[in-house]
Amino acid sequence: MTRQHDRVTSSVAWRFPAKHLPRPEVRPLPEAPTSTWRIIGPGVIAAGVGLASGEFILFPYIASQVGLVFVWAALVGLVTQYFLNMEIERYTLATGETALTGFSRFWRHWGLVFAILTILANLWPGWATSSATMITYLTGGGSVTWITVGLLLLIGLVLTLAPVVYVALERAEMLKVAAVLVLLLVGAVVAISADTWADLPKIVTDASVPINPLGLALLMGALAFAGAGGGQNLVQSNWIRDKGFGMGSYVPRISSPVTGKPEAAPSTGFIFEPTEEHLSRWRSWWRFANREQLYTFVLITFLTILFTSLLSYATVYGKPGLANDISFLRTEGQVLKSAAGPWFGVLFWVIGAFSLFAAALGIVDYTSRLVADVVKTAYAKDTKESTLYFAVVWVLVLVGCGIVLAGFAQPLILLVISACVGGLMMFVYSALLIVLNRKVLPRQIRIRAGRTAVLGWSVLLFGVLSFLTLVEQVGKLF
Repeated sequence: MTRQHDRVTSSVAWRFPAKHLPRPEVRPLPEAPTSTWRIIGPGVIAAGVGLASGEFILFPYIASQVGLVFVWAALVGLVTQYFLNMEIERYTLATGETALTGFSRFWRHWGLVFAILTILANLWPGWATSSATMITYLTGGGSVTWITVGLLLLIGLVLTLAPVVYVALERAEMLKVAAVLVLLLVGAVVAISADTWADLPKIVTDASVPINPLGLALLMGALAFAGAGGGQNLVQSNWIRDKGFGMGSYVPRISSPVTGKPEAAPSTGFIFEPTEEHLSRWRSWWRFANREQLYTFVLITFLTILFTSLLSYATVYGKPGLANDISFLRTEGQVLKSAAGPWFGVLFWVIGAFSLFAAALGIVDYTSRLVADVVKTAYAKDTKESTLYFAVVWVLVLVGCGIVLAGFAQPLILLVISACVGGLMMFVYSALLIVLNRKVLPRQIRIRAGRTAVLGWSVLLFGVLSFLTLVEQVGKLF
Protein backbone atom coordinates (compact mmCIF):
# COMPACT_ATOMS: atom_id res chain seq x y z
CA MET A 1 0.00 0.00 0.00
CA THR A 2 1.47 3.35 -1.03
CA ARG A 3 2.03 6.31 1.25
CA GLN A 4 -0.41 8.38 -0.84
CA HIS A 5 -3.07 5.70 -0.43
CA ASP A 6 -2.50 5.69 3.34
CA ARG A 7 -3.10 9.44 3.45
CA VAL A 8 -6.30 9.31 1.39
CA THR A 9 -7.78 6.34 3.24
CA SER A 10 -7.15 7.82 6.68
CA SER A 11 -10.12 7.51 9.03
CA VAL A 12 -10.79 11.25 8.89
CA ALA A 13 -11.05 11.20 5.08
CA TRP A 14 -13.38 8.22 5.14
CA ARG A 15 -16.11 10.37 6.72
CA PHE A 16 -16.57 12.10 3.34
CA PRO A 17 -19.09 10.54 0.93
CA ALA A 18 -17.26 9.39 -2.19
CA LYS A 19 -20.09 8.26 -4.46
CA HIS A 20 -19.92 11.39 -6.61
CA LEU A 21 -16.52 12.93 -5.74
CA PRO A 22 -13.15 11.56 -4.59
CA ARG A 23 -12.36 11.77 -0.89
CA PRO A 24 -10.11 14.65 0.20
CA GLU A 25 -6.39 14.27 0.67
CA VAL A 26 -5.03 14.41 4.22
CA ARG A 27 -2.59 17.27 4.79
CA PRO A 28 -1.42 19.35 7.78
CA LEU A 29 -3.52 22.36 8.78
CA PRO A 30 -1.35 25.48 8.26
CA GLU A 31 -0.72 27.73 11.23
CA ALA A 32 -3.06 30.69 11.69
CA PRO A 33 -1.63 34.23 11.42
CA THR A 34 -0.79 36.01 14.65
CA SER A 35 -2.73 39.16 13.75
CA THR A 36 -6.39 39.50 12.72
CA TRP A 37 -5.46 42.37 10.37
CA ARG A 38 -3.50 39.98 8.15
CA ILE A 39 -6.67 38.09 7.25
CA ILE A 40 -9.06 41.03 6.93
CA GLY A 41 -10.59 40.85 3.47
CA PRO A 42 -13.40 38.33 2.87
CA GLY A 43 -15.66 40.04 5.41
CA VAL A 44 -14.93 43.42 3.86
CA ILE A 45 -15.78 42.04 0.42
CA ALA A 46 -18.99 40.57 1.84
CA ALA A 47 -19.86 43.94 3.38
CA GLY A 48 -18.81 45.82 0.24
CA VAL A 49 -20.82 43.68 -2.15
CA GLY A 50 -23.70 43.63 0.32
CA LEU A 51 -23.72 47.43 0.71
CA ALA A 52 -26.06 47.76 -2.23
CA SER A 53 -29.73 47.05 -2.68
CA GLY A 54 -30.55 46.52 0.98
CA GLU A 55 -28.49 49.42 2.28
CA PHE A 56 -28.88 52.10 -0.41
CA ILE A 57 -32.31 51.22 -1.78
CA LEU A 58 -34.57 48.74 0.03
CA PHE A 59 -34.21 49.80 3.69
CA PRO A 60 -33.99 53.55 2.89
CA TYR A 61 -37.01 53.14 0.60
CA ILE A 62 -38.95 51.48 3.43
CA ALA A 63 -37.90 54.30 5.77
CA SER A 64 -39.06 56.87 3.20
CA GLN A 65 -42.51 55.24 3.11
CA VAL A 66 -43.21 54.10 6.70
CA GLY A 67 -40.41 55.49 8.87
CA LEU A 68 -38.08 53.51 11.11
CA VAL A 69 -40.49 50.72 12.04
CA PHE A 70 -38.69 47.98 10.04
CA VAL A 71 -35.01 48.74 10.76
CA TRP A 72 -35.04 46.03 13.44
CA ALA A 73 -35.30 43.44 10.66
CA ALA A 74 -31.83 44.42 9.41
CA LEU A 75 -30.28 43.25 12.66
CA VAL A 76 -32.25 39.99 12.56
CA GLY A 77 -31.13 39.38 8.98
CA LEU A 78 -27.50 40.23 9.71
CA VAL A 79 -27.19 38.06 12.83
CA THR A 80 -28.77 35.14 10.97
CA GLN A 81 -26.42 35.63 8.02
CA TYR A 82 -23.41 35.90 10.33
CA PHE A 83 -24.02 32.37 11.59
CA LEU A 84 -24.78 31.16 8.06
CA ASN A 85 -21.50 32.63 6.82
CA MET A 86 -19.55 31.05 9.64
CA GLU A 87 -20.95 27.57 8.96
CA ILE A 88 -20.09 28.03 5.29
CA GLU A 89 -16.61 29.10 6.35
CA ARG A 90 -16.30 26.22 8.83
CA TYR A 91 -16.45 23.66 6.03
CA THR A 92 -13.99 25.52 3.80
CA LEU A 93 -11.55 26.23 6.64
CA ALA A 94 -11.47 22.51 7.38
CA THR A 95 -11.33 21.18 3.81
CA GLY A 96 -10.42 23.88 1.28
CA GLU A 97 -13.58 22.85 -0.57
CA THR A 98 -16.50 25.18 -1.14
CA ALA A 99 -19.78 24.45 0.61
CA LEU A 100 -21.27 23.69 -2.81
CA THR A 101 -18.69 20.96 -3.33
CA GLY A 102 -19.65 19.59 0.08
CA PHE A 103 -23.34 19.56 -0.88
CA SER A 104 -22.47 17.77 -4.12
CA ARG A 105 -20.95 14.92 -2.12
CA PHE A 106 -24.49 13.98 -1.03
CA TRP A 107 -26.16 14.53 -4.40
CA ARG A 108 -24.17 15.35 -7.50
CA HIS A 109 -26.55 18.03 -8.74
CA TRP A 110 -26.96 20.15 -5.59
CA GLY A 111 -24.29 22.50 -6.85
CA LEU A 112 -26.06 22.85 -10.18
CA VAL A 113 -29.34 23.68 -8.43
CA PHE A 114 -27.73 26.53 -6.50
CA ALA A 115 -25.79 27.70 -9.54
CA ILE A 116 -29.04 27.98 -11.51
CA LEU A 117 -30.81 29.78 -8.65
CA THR A 118 -27.88 32.18 -8.27
CA ILE A 119 -28.00 32.96 -11.99
CA LEU A 120 -31.77 33.51 -11.82
CA ALA A 121 -31.32 35.85 -8.87
CA ASN A 122 -28.49 37.86 -10.42
CA LEU A 123 -29.31 37.75 -14.12
CA TRP A 124 -31.52 40.81 -13.63
CA PRO A 125 -28.97 43.70 -13.52
CA GLY A 126 -30.82 45.68 -10.85
CA TRP A 127 -27.60 46.91 -9.21
CA ALA A 128 -26.13 48.21 -12.47
CA THR A 129 -29.39 49.94 -13.43
CA SER A 130 -29.56 51.47 -9.94
CA SER A 131 -26.03 52.83 -10.34
CA ALA A 132 -26.90 54.15 -13.81
CA THR A 133 -30.02 55.83 -12.42
CA MET A 134 -27.98 57.67 -9.77
CA ILE A 135 -25.48 58.73 -12.43
CA THR A 136 -28.32 60.44 -14.29
CA TYR A 137 -29.08 62.42 -11.12
CA LEU A 138 -25.49 63.67 -11.21
CA THR A 139 -25.47 64.51 -14.91
CA GLY A 140 -28.97 65.95 -14.99
CA GLY A 141 -30.17 63.40 -17.53
CA GLY A 142 -29.11 60.66 -19.90
CA SER A 143 -30.23 57.18 -20.86
CA VAL A 144 -30.32 54.74 -17.95
CA THR A 145 -30.36 51.90 -20.47
CA TRP A 146 -27.16 52.87 -22.28
CA ILE A 147 -25.33 53.88 -19.10
CA THR A 148 -26.21 50.44 -17.68
CA VAL A 149 -24.83 48.75 -20.80
CA GLY A 150 -21.60 50.72 -20.42
CA LEU A 151 -21.28 49.78 -16.75
CA LEU A 152 -21.87 46.10 -17.48
CA LEU A 153 -19.19 46.08 -20.19
CA LEU A 154 -16.80 47.85 -17.79
CA ILE A 155 -17.44 45.14 -15.18
CA GLY A 156 -16.57 42.47 -17.75
CA LEU A 157 -13.31 44.22 -18.62
CA VAL A 158 -12.29 44.78 -14.97
CA LEU A 159 -12.81 41.12 -14.06
CA THR A 160 -11.06 39.93 -17.23
CA LEU A 161 -8.00 42.18 -17.10
CA ALA A 162 -7.23 42.03 -13.35
CA PRO A 163 -4.03 39.94 -12.88
CA VAL A 164 -5.52 38.22 -9.80
CA VAL A 165 -9.28 38.65 -9.61
CA TYR A 166 -9.61 38.33 -5.82
CA VAL A 167 -7.03 41.05 -5.19
CA ALA A 168 -8.77 43.46 -7.57
CA LEU A 169 -12.14 42.74 -6.01
CA GLU A 170 -10.83 43.14 -2.46
CA ARG A 171 -9.31 46.53 -3.27
CA ALA A 172 -12.46 47.77 -5.02
CA GLU A 173 -14.71 46.75 -2.13
CA MET A 174 -12.36 48.20 0.51
CA LEU A 175 -12.39 51.53 -1.37
CA LYS A 176 -16.17 51.37 -1.52
CA VAL A 177 -16.53 50.62 2.21
CA ALA A 178 -14.21 53.52 3.04
CA ALA A 179 -16.24 55.89 0.84
CA VAL A 180 -19.53 54.78 2.40
CA LEU A 181 -18.16 55.24 5.92
CA VAL A 182 -17.05 58.77 5.03
CA LEU A 183 -20.55 59.52 3.73
CA LEU A 184 -22.12 58.20 6.92
CA LEU A 185 -19.79 60.12 9.23
CA VAL A 186 -20.35 63.39 7.39
CA GLY A 187 -24.09 62.78 7.12
CA ALA A 188 -24.40 62.02 10.83
CA VAL A 189 -23.06 65.52 11.56
CA VAL A 190 -24.51 67.73 8.83
CA ALA A 191 -27.70 66.06 7.62
CA ILE A 192 -29.34 64.18 10.51
CA SER A 193 -31.06 66.63 12.86
CA ALA A 194 -31.43 66.39 16.62
CA ASP A 195 -35.12 65.62 16.16
CA THR A 196 -34.24 62.64 13.95
CA TRP A 197 -31.76 61.34 16.50
CA ALA A 198 -34.47 61.69 19.15
CA ASP A 199 -36.68 59.38 17.08
CA LEU A 200 -34.06 56.62 17.10
CA PRO A 201 -35.85 54.63 19.88
CA LYS A 202 -38.79 54.20 17.48
CA ILE A 203 -36.76 51.40 15.88
CA VAL A 204 -37.72 49.39 18.97
CA THR A 205 -40.85 51.08 20.33
CA ASP A 206 -42.65 51.27 16.97
CA ALA A 207 -41.25 48.03 15.50
CA SER A 208 -43.68 46.36 13.13
CA VAL A 209 -44.03 44.44 9.86
CA PRO A 210 -45.62 46.99 7.48
CA ILE A 211 -47.05 44.54 4.92
CA ASN A 212 -49.56 47.25 4.11
CA PRO A 213 -48.70 49.29 2.13
CA LEU A 214 -45.35 47.78 1.13
CA GLY A 215 -46.13 44.12 0.46
CA LEU A 216 -44.40 41.00 1.76
CA ALA A 217 -42.15 40.54 -1.29
CA LEU A 218 -40.44 43.88 -0.67
CA LEU A 219 -40.05 43.23 3.06
CA MET A 220 -38.64 39.76 2.43
CA GLY A 221 -36.24 41.27 -0.09
CA ALA A 222 -34.98 43.75 2.49
CA LEU A 223 -34.55 41.05 5.13
CA ALA A 224 -32.84 38.61 2.76
CA PHE A 225 -30.54 41.33 1.37
CA ALA A 226 -29.63 42.87 4.74
CA GLY A 227 -25.91 42.40 4.28
CA ALA A 228 -25.55 39.62 1.74
CA GLY A 229 -28.29 37.17 0.83
CA GLY A 230 -28.74 34.34 -1.64
CA GLY A 231 -25.63 33.12 -3.39
CA GLN A 232 -23.41 35.77 -1.82
CA ASN A 233 -23.36 33.90 1.48
CA LEU A 234 -22.27 30.71 -0.30
CA VAL A 235 -19.39 32.46 -2.04
CA GLN A 236 -17.75 33.12 1.35
CA SER A 237 -16.21 29.71 0.68
CA ASN A 238 -14.53 30.96 -2.48
CA TRP A 239 -13.36 34.25 -0.97
CA ILE A 240 -11.74 32.77 2.15
CA ARG A 241 -10.17 30.07 -0.03
CA ASP A 242 -8.66 32.74 -2.29
CA LYS A 243 -7.44 34.59 0.81
CA GLY A 244 -5.68 31.41 1.99
CA PHE A 245 -7.73 30.69 5.11
CA GLY A 246 -7.08 27.30 6.72
CA MET A 247 -6.90 24.40 4.28
CA GLY A 248 -7.81 26.85 1.52
CA SER A 249 -4.12 27.82 1.45
CA TYR A 250 -3.50 24.70 -0.65
CA VAL A 251 -5.88 25.87 -3.39
CA PRO A 252 -4.63 28.18 -6.21
CA ARG A 253 -6.43 31.44 -6.95
CA ILE A 254 -8.23 32.48 -10.15
CA SER A 255 -6.00 34.69 -12.31
CA SER A 256 -6.69 36.56 -15.52
CA PRO A 257 -6.19 34.65 -18.78
CA VAL A 258 -5.06 37.94 -20.35
CA THR A 259 -2.72 39.55 -17.80
CA GLY A 260 -1.97 36.74 -15.36
CA LYS A 261 -1.30 33.03 -15.35
CA PRO A 262 -4.59 31.09 -15.30
CA GLU A 263 -4.85 28.71 -12.36
CA ALA A 264 -7.56 26.11 -11.92
CA ALA A 265 -8.57 25.04 -8.42
CA PRO A 266 -8.70 21.28 -7.82
CA SER A 267 -12.12 19.66 -7.83
CA THR A 268 -11.78 18.29 -4.30
CA GLY A 269 -9.98 19.49 -1.22
CA PHE A 270 -8.04 18.40 1.84
CA ILE A 271 -8.64 17.48 5.47
CA PHE A 272 -6.38 17.37 8.52
CA GLU A 273 -6.12 14.73 11.21
CA PRO A 274 -7.61 16.06 14.49
CA THR A 275 -4.38 15.83 16.47
CA GLU A 276 -3.84 18.14 19.43
CA GLU A 277 -1.49 20.34 17.39
CA HIS A 278 -3.96 20.63 14.53
CA LEU A 279 -6.88 21.31 16.86
CA SER A 280 -4.92 24.12 18.49
CA ARG A 281 -4.32 25.63 15.05
CA TRP A 282 -8.01 25.09 14.21
CA ARG A 283 -9.14 27.02 17.28
CA SER A 284 -6.94 29.93 16.22
CA TRP A 285 -8.32 29.91 12.68
CA TRP A 286 -11.90 29.65 13.93
CA ARG A 287 -11.41 32.53 16.35
CA PHE A 288 -9.85 34.75 13.67
CA ALA A 289 -12.54 33.93 11.10
CA ASN A 290 -15.36 34.72 13.53
CA ARG A 291 -13.76 38.04 14.46
CA GLU A 292 -13.14 38.98 10.85
CA GLN A 293 -16.81 38.46 9.96
CA LEU A 294 -18.12 40.20 13.08
CA TYR A 295 -15.88 43.28 12.83
CA THR A 296 -16.35 43.78 9.11
CA PHE A 297 -19.47 42.22 7.63
CA VAL A 298 -21.87 42.59 10.59
CA LEU A 299 -20.69 45.87 12.12
CA ILE A 300 -20.13 47.81 8.88
CA THR A 301 -23.36 46.60 7.31
CA PHE A 302 -25.60 47.35 10.28
CA LEU A 303 -24.18 50.85 10.75
CA THR A 304 -24.71 51.51 7.05
CA ILE A 305 -28.33 50.35 7.08
CA LEU A 306 -29.01 52.35 10.23
CA PHE A 307 -27.53 55.61 8.91
CA THR A 308 -28.92 55.37 5.37
CA SER A 309 -32.36 54.70 6.86
CA LEU A 310 -31.95 57.68 9.18
CA LEU A 311 -30.89 59.87 6.25
CA SER A 312 -33.96 58.82 4.30
CA TYR A 313 -36.22 59.31 7.33
CA ALA A 314 -34.74 62.73 8.05
CA THR A 315 -35.08 64.01 4.50
CA VAL A 316 -38.05 62.49 2.68
CA TYR A 317 -40.31 60.59 5.11
CA GLY A 318 -43.77 62.11 5.02
CA LYS A 319 -42.93 64.30 2.05
CA PRO A 320 -46.09 64.84 -0.08
CA GLY A 321 -46.01 63.24 -3.52
CA LEU A 322 -42.92 61.14 -2.82
CA ALA A 323 -42.42 58.54 -5.56
CA ASN A 324 -42.81 54.89 -4.56
CA ASP A 325 -39.85 53.78 -6.68
CA ILE A 326 -36.09 54.34 -6.79
CA SER A 327 -36.53 57.99 -7.77
CA PHE A 328 -36.99 58.73 -4.07
CA LEU A 329 -33.17 58.87 -4.09
CA ARG A 330 -33.32 61.86 -6.45
CA THR A 331 -35.62 63.66 -4.01
CA GLU A 332 -33.41 62.67 -1.09
CA GLY A 333 -30.33 64.09 -2.80
CA GLN A 334 -32.15 67.33 -3.59
CA VAL A 335 -33.27 67.70 0.04
CA LEU A 336 -29.72 67.01 1.21
CA LYS A 337 -28.48 69.78 -1.09
CA SER A 338 -30.87 72.21 0.55
CA ALA A 339 -30.18 71.05 4.11
CA ALA A 340 -26.41 70.56 4.09
CA GLY A 341 -25.23 72.29 0.92
CA PRO A 342 -25.02 71.34 -2.78
CA TRP A 343 -21.76 69.49 -2.18
CA PHE A 344 -23.38 66.92 0.14
CA GLY A 345 -26.21 66.06 -2.24
CA VAL A 346 -23.63 65.48 -4.98
CA LEU A 347 -21.48 63.41 -2.60
CA PHE A 348 -24.52 61.29 -1.73
CA TRP A 349 -25.20 60.51 -5.39
CA VAL A 350 -21.52 59.93 -6.26
CA ILE A 351 -20.94 57.46 -3.43
CA GLY A 352 -24.31 55.83 -4.07
CA ALA A 353 -23.52 55.34 -7.76
CA PHE A 354 -20.04 53.98 -7.02
CA SER A 355 -21.37 51.75 -4.23
CA LEU A 356 -23.99 50.17 -6.47
CA PHE A 357 -21.46 49.73 -9.31
CA ALA A 358 -19.01 48.00 -6.94
CA ALA A 359 -21.87 45.77 -5.77
CA ALA A 360 -22.66 44.83 -9.37
CA LEU A 361 -18.96 44.05 -9.89
CA GLY A 362 -18.93 41.75 -6.86
CA ILE A 363 -22.20 40.08 -7.84
CA VAL A 364 -20.97 39.21 -11.33
CA ASP A 365 -17.75 37.91 -9.74
CA TYR A 366 -19.39 35.69 -7.14
CA THR A 367 -22.01 34.32 -9.53
CA SER A 368 -19.25 33.37 -11.96
CA ARG A 369 -17.19 31.79 -9.15
CA LEU A 370 -20.08 29.64 -7.98
CA VAL A 371 -21.01 28.46 -11.47
CA ALA A 372 -17.39 27.77 -12.47
CA ASP A 373 -16.71 25.86 -9.26
CA VAL A 374 -19.82 23.69 -9.69
CA VAL A 375 -19.24 22.95 -13.38
CA LYS A 376 -15.57 22.05 -12.92
CA THR A 377 -16.14 19.94 -9.81
CA ALA A 378 -19.01 17.80 -11.06
CA TYR A 379 -19.24 18.08 -14.84
CA ALA A 380 -16.08 19.34 -16.58
CA LYS A 381 -13.11 18.21 -14.51
CA ASP A 382 -10.62 18.64 -17.37
CA THR A 383 -11.58 22.28 -17.98
CA LYS A 384 -9.67 25.07 -16.25
CA GLU A 385 -11.77 26.85 -13.62
CA SER A 386 -10.42 30.22 -14.79
CA THR A 387 -11.70 29.53 -18.31
CA LEU A 388 -15.16 28.67 -17.00
CA TYR A 389 -15.12 31.74 -14.73
CA PHE A 390 -14.44 34.24 -17.49
CA ALA A 391 -16.94 32.58 -19.82
CA VAL A 392 -19.68 33.00 -17.20
CA VAL A 393 -18.62 36.62 -16.55
CA TRP A 394 -19.23 37.54 -20.18
CA VAL A 395 -22.46 35.56 -20.44
CA LEU A 396 -23.82 37.50 -17.45
CA VAL A 397 -22.62 40.80 -18.88
CA LEU A 398 -24.08 40.23 -22.34
CA VAL A 399 -27.38 38.78 -21.11
CA GLY A 400 -27.68 41.70 -18.68
CA CYS A 401 -27.18 44.10 -21.58
CA GLY A 402 -29.89 42.26 -23.50
CA ILE A 403 -32.33 42.51 -20.59
CA VAL A 404 -32.00 46.28 -20.21
CA LEU A 405 -32.04 46.85 -23.98
CA ALA A 406 -35.29 44.89 -24.09
CA GLY A 407 -36.82 47.43 -21.73
CA PHE A 408 -36.55 45.76 -18.31
CA ALA A 409 -34.76 48.57 -16.55
CA GLN A 410 -36.86 49.36 -13.42
CA PRO A 411 -34.32 48.79 -10.63
CA LEU A 412 -36.72 48.25 -7.72
CA ILE A 413 -38.65 45.49 -9.52
CA LEU A 414 -35.42 43.75 -10.59
CA LEU A 415 -34.05 43.89 -7.03
CA VAL A 416 -37.20 42.45 -5.47
CA ILE A 417 -37.13 39.55 -7.98
CA SER A 418 -33.49 38.87 -7.08
CA ALA A 419 -34.14 39.04 -3.34
CA CYS A 420 -37.09 36.63 -3.41
CA VAL A 421 -35.04 34.01 -5.27
CA GLY A 422 -32.19 34.60 -2.80
CA GLY A 423 -34.49 33.99 0.16
CA LEU A 424 -35.56 30.65 -1.29
CA MET A 425 -31.91 29.64 -1.70
CA MET A 426 -31.15 30.52 1.91
CA PHE A 427 -34.00 28.31 3.12
CA VAL A 428 -32.56 25.30 1.30
CA TYR A 429 -28.85 25.70 2.04
CA SER A 430 -29.42 26.48 5.72
CA ALA A 431 -30.75 22.94 6.08
CA LEU A 432 -27.96 21.42 3.99
CA LEU A 433 -25.28 23.14 6.10
CA ILE A 434 -26.59 21.43 9.24
CA VAL A 435 -26.29 18.02 7.55
CA LEU A 436 -22.89 18.77 6.00
CA ASN A 437 -21.15 20.13 9.09
CA ARG A 438 -22.57 17.49 11.44
CA LYS A 439 -22.15 14.41 9.28
CA VAL A 440 -18.89 14.97 7.41
CA LEU A 441 -16.52 16.93 9.64
CA PRO A 442 -14.62 15.25 12.48
CA ARG A 443 -16.34 15.34 15.86
CA GLN A 444 -13.87 17.85 17.33
CA ILE A 445 -14.64 20.59 14.76
CA ARG A 446 -18.24 19.90 13.71
CA ILE A 447 -21.12 22.31 14.37
CA ARG A 448 -22.35 22.39 17.98
CA ALA A 449 -25.91 22.47 19.33
CA GLY A 450 -26.15 26.25 19.72
CA ARG A 451 -25.20 27.05 16.15
CA THR A 452 -27.34 24.18 14.90
CA ALA A 453 -30.31 25.86 16.58
CA VAL A 454 -29.50 29.16 14.84
CA LEU A 455 -29.40 27.41 11.46
CA GLY A 456 -32.70 25.79 12.35
CA TRP A 457 -34.05 29.30 12.91
CA SER A 458 -32.71 30.28 9.48
CA VAL A 459 -34.52 27.35 7.86
CA LEU A 460 -37.75 28.37 9.59
CA LEU A 461 -37.36 32.10 8.85
CA PHE A 462 -36.60 31.87 5.15
CA GLY A 463 -38.90 28.91 4.62
CA VAL A 464 -41.91 30.76 6.05
CA LEU A 465 -41.05 33.99 4.24
CA SER A 466 -40.58 32.18 0.92
CA PHE A 467 -43.92 30.38 1.30
CA LEU A 468 -45.83 33.53 2.27
CA THR A 469 -44.25 35.52 -0.55
CA LEU A 470 -45.16 32.81 -3.06
CA VAL A 471 -48.76 32.82 -1.81
CA GLU A 472 -48.87 36.62 -2.07
CA GLN A 473 -47.52 36.71 -5.60
CA VAL A 474 -49.76 33.87 -6.83
CA GLY A 475 -52.74 35.70 -5.33
CA LYS A 476 -51.93 38.74 -7.46
CA LEU A 477 -52.30 36.62 -10.59
CA PHE A 478 -55.98 35.86 -9.89
